[in-house]
Amino acid sequence: QVQLVESGGDLVQPGGSLRLSCAASGINFSFYTMGWYRQAPGKQRELVAARSSGGSTNYADFVKGRFTISRDNAKNTVYLQMNSLSSEDTAVYYCKANQVRLGREYWGQGTQVTVSS
Repeated sequence: QVQLVESGGDLVQPGGSLRLSCAASGINFSFYTMGWYRQAPGKQRELVAARSSGGSTNYADFVKGRFTISRDNAKNTVYLQMNSLSSEDTAVYYCKANQVRLGREYWGQGTQVTVSS
């Protein structure tokens, strides 16, 4: 059974930082592209950042220079370090594991990030 479990979401003040974690089980983690997405109320889910099995990264323009995605294949975990948070970053953040060649895609249940004073 595949599980992606996000953690680290919290209430933080503007300008603050958070680190999200996503622990995967039931997949060959090192072969998957791991990504973070977010969905704010009334908006579509959007890509935040992704890191391939080969180490290449892709960031949404709105997080470049503020967020960093990393992964630890030994721990089957992907991280999202978020700095300089603003109220516009408030959303539920989801982790996704994607293996295009196998046509497999899995989502976590999400973790809430709220940026507010």
